[in-house]
Amino acid sequence: MTAKLDPYAASPSLMKQWTAVSMAVEKGLEPDLVELVKIRSSQINQCANCINMHSVDARAHGETEQRIYLLSAWREAPCYTDRERAALAWTEALTTIAQGHSQEAAHAALAAHFTAEEQVNLTLMINIINGWNRIAVGFGLWYETPAKAAA
Repeated sequence: MTAKLDPYAASPSLMKQWTAVSMAVEKGLEPDLVELVKIRSSQINQCANCINMHSVDARAHGETEQRIYLLSAWREAPCYTDRERAALAWTEALTTIAQGHSQEAAHAALAAHFTAEEQVNLTLMINIINGWNRIAVGFGLWYETPAKAAA
């Protein structure tokens, strides 16, 4: 992948604000859940940069290889909690919203496992990762993760 533009160089002030919002919205949710949602959204959006980055971050938060590898088949994998399943269903519903599917079942599961504030935080976080996916894919970004750079 060849970078087309560095958004941090092109618009440093706005990218700094975008990054700050990204970090703030995560604070109301468990770090391991946040990373699972980021990976799943990035898989759907085919964002190699974000899949790579958030898989490393998930491992740093103690996530297992098994759960990372099974994420694309989470419905059939028994290793996710009901809360995680609700978050992943909501992630898929919002990430694929243009495909015209109903979000009713996903929202019902979300409401059963998340407070109203957590629902807003999760929804904002899903929107943020979808935005990051579009920035990374659109501009051809690839950032080496610290673990890879150290090797």
